[in-house]
Amino acid sequence: MTTFTPITSDEALSTVGWAVAEGSLLEIVGHGSKRGIGRPLQTEHTLDLSKLTGVTLYEPAELVLSARSGTPLAEIEKLLADNGQQLAFEPMDYGPLLGGEQGRGTIGGVLGANLSGPRRLKAGAARDHILGVKVVSGRGEAFKSGGRVVKNVTGYDMSKLMANSWGTLAVFTDVTFKVLPAAETEVTLAVRGLLDDAAASAMALALGSSAEVSSAAHLPERIAARVAGGALGSDAATLLRVEGFGPSVAYRIAALKTLLGRAGSLEEIPGEASRLIWRDVRDIRPFADGSEKPVWRVSMTPSQGHQMVLTLRMQAAVSAFYDWQGGLVWLRMEEGDPEAALLRGLLRKHGGGHATLVRAAPAHRAALPVFEPQPPALAALSLRLKQEFDPKNILNPGRMA
Repeated sequence: MTTFTPITSDEALSTVGWAVAEGSLLEIVGHGSKRGIGRPLQTEHTLDLSKLTGVTLYEPAELVLSARSGTPLAEIEKLLADNGQQLAFEPMDYGPLLGGEQGRGTIGGVLGANLSGPRRLKAGAARDHILGVKVVSGRGEAFKSGGRVVKNVTGYDMSKLMANSWGTLAVFTDVTFKVLPAAETEVTLAVRGLLDDAAASAMALALGSSAEVSSAAHLPERIAARVAGGALGSDAATLLRVEGFGPSVAYRIAALKTLLGRAGSLEEIPGEASRLIWRDVRDIRPFADGSEKPVWRVSMTPSQGHQMVLTLRMQAAVSAFYDWQGGLVWLRMEEGDPEAALLRGLLRKHGGGHATLVRAAPAHRAALPVFEPQPPALAALSLRLKQEFDPKNILNPGRMA
């Protein structure tokens, strides 16, 4: 097996062109922080983009940043923070959950996995902030889509098409993202001691108010103790984040207190303490225990999440917590193999959704569909896209299907 480590876009193009000519299969990686997601690959060679680094354009006044795909996300976030800006979609870090180091993700991987965090309710995901990409297709051809301005019209938006492709359509060499100012003030209001159903009602009430809540999550009893170094204690915590200018945040927090005064005891968590809590919710820290216990990421209707979990618990030992107002459910299977058929069957009974296996032993990942199976029409469209971009199936073959 050979590992190719390009340091320029031309070298990446040359490597893919060689692989196409030889019919050789390539695993595409940055720093490998998400290598354990998807079906295990059996490839002859690896295209390692970790040396294809560097911010190539940053114009704070224009809210635009471009970087080579292997640039560490941590480096980009520091640069933005130094200028009072951020990637508003708050990309998560899978490293700790998968037994790796924190901060090893790359900006290319952010788009490839369409990452987001608790602020997705308000800000969307990576695909909603991408402005342009430069890629090398599985045909060995370089092309670009989009540009370096926020208002950009270039026909079909291929930049968004690349989101969530997990390296199976093309190799990213450069990406351009829209950036936004960071909030001046952040405060989290925690409602303590609620059961899952009451928490779902409280989050829905808060999100439906004029308080402009940017994130809403529920950590059940004992799960809460696993974030921010145990600062929350073990009682269940329903978390509502409010961001913006100081006086506005204070006014909206007061409004939430009035609205939720009868729900349970209330606790304000300001500033850095709030940021640490949401970082750990974002990075699934409650389940980052160094084990290979299967962890599922379930996206579904927020009002149905806790009901699905209750039904699942009648048939399997499972731990759970909720983000996105309950629309994102993180599950850890405490005993036995991944319950793919059971879980996906319950999803269909509770309004539908998507279940992705994000952590399991390689043998388990090889034995079942890791990503949610697509309906026939959508699967046919995905196959056509794969044939157009990578007709010889040389890029991350078999990772998604």
